[in-house]
Amino acid sequence: MYDLSGYFDNCSCNLNFDLINGNTEPVTVILPFCGMCNRNKNLQDPRKKSRLSKNDTMILKEIIPVNTSEDQTQMVFIDAFLQNNRLDHLTQLMGYHPTYLENFLRTQQYLLRGDGPLPFHYRHYIAIMAASRHQCTYLIHLHEEEFILQNGDPDWLKGPSHIPKKIRNLFELNKLMAHRPWLINKSHIEKLTRGKDNWSLSELMQAICLMAHFHAMCSFVYGCGVRSELDHNGESLHRRLSMSDDSDSDTQGNEPEVKIEVLMERMKKLNEDDSDDPTEEERLKRFESIENQSVELISSSIPSPRVEVLKYCEDPEFCYQDFAKRDNIDSIPTFRAQDYNWEEHGFSLANRLLSDIGSNLEDRFNIAINLTYYTMGKVKNVDTSAFRCAIWNYIHCLYGIMHDDFNYSQVNQLLDRNLKSYIKTVTCYPERLTKKDYDSCMQEFRHSEKVHVNLMLLEARLQGELLYSLRAVMQHMT
Repeated sequence: MYDLSGYFDNCSCNLNFDLINGNTEPVTVILPFCGMCNRNKNLQDPRKKSRLSKNDTMILKEIIPVNTSEDQTQMVFIDAFLQNNRLDHLTQLMGYHPTYLENFLRTQQYLLRGDGPLPFHYRHYIAIMAASRHQCTYLIHLHEEEFILQNGDPDWLKGPSHIPKKIRNLFELNKLMAHRPWLINKSHIEKLTRGKDNWSLSELMQAICLMAHFHAMCSFVYGCGVRSELDHNGESLHRRLSMSDDSDSDTQGNEPEVKIEVLMERMKKLNEDDSDDPTEEERLKRFESIENQSVELISSSIPSPRVEVLKYCEDPEFCYQDFAKRDNIDSIPTFRAQDYNWEEHGFSLANRLLSDIGSNLEDRFNIAINLTYYTMGKVKNVDTSAFRCAIWNYIHCLYGIMHDDFNYSQVNQLLDRNLKSYIKTVTCYPERLTKKDYDSCMQEFRHSEKVHVNLMLLEARLQGELLYSLRAVMQHMT
């Protein structure tokens, strides 16, 4: 076993392995921002700024402790700390799945700190812009600090009038990618790559990957209710954290959840029954049926954006619109994966414009959808492949992406209404998620399994945004 505590011995923040609110056990989060020690020597003790409620403490205990006995996880934690000068809540949540976490950190490290055409402070400002679309103050605060550490101009953090026009030109693409990527076309790429403040294609490729990455990260942050770090002023990102919250999430009707035993029976039947081989026309009808049903899933009310978010966000009222209700249906057809997909098209174009990024993303996508421990709740030796495939393809369906080799009737068989509502909220407007939404689905699942579901939401959303964006880039290039 490796002892991570030694890595924090020289931290002038003096927060390592501290106790919170009288807990008798060491806190399961290590939150010194060592990279900020010299700049924040006069920082008040964060424990006095942000006291934890009982509910917060409960959530924090569900992340992987720093001194975990799992060697693979501990080594990944050490790498994460050495890369980032901190071990944040996100990393510790992903620590339930160390194989995925290792690949995730490699990709994020490459995007933010590896070789690439964009200056480092540009990368963190783009991360801030992306996080602002979903009002994700957790990520905004992290990358404001990183922006300053990378010698970014503090005036940029005052608002869009203080940033270069080249970055302001990204606002439109950022908005569309975050909420309605099907509206992206080659004209958006042409506008960015021409003129005085133009982007090179390699610069734009890196910016697109950064925006898609952090839009999807917002979904994971909200989906897991990640709490602000102790060196930030903030709160848990499950809105209205109270366990007794009975506010406006009753719109779904709270249908009874499908029990794991029933779900297993359905998966077993699907695996054994290969007689259902629908025609192409029937597959399209089933896809459109699922697409139209998703319109009925109504989320909670839209939270009012904070001032600290508005300064990074143009047109904050612009948000997700159901693909089935899109304007100009004739001019924006269903995105057919057989015509443009990641494996045959997006992967090679991404690698061509930004070396190795396609390979890194490919690894992440494959791990997220194929990861399994053959368990479901307390049941072992379970083949969950059909369930995982239904989740991935349902997320793409929300973005109008159809996979011709998938039978969409499986979505309704394997995903109950509460789970579909949760998936839609976390994927499309995560800032509206409440703790009640989280608690109302997957009730028999282990916490690590819920984290895995959220990782699939992250990666499927990321891939969906990239497919639309890269298709537009390809159309511009041909």
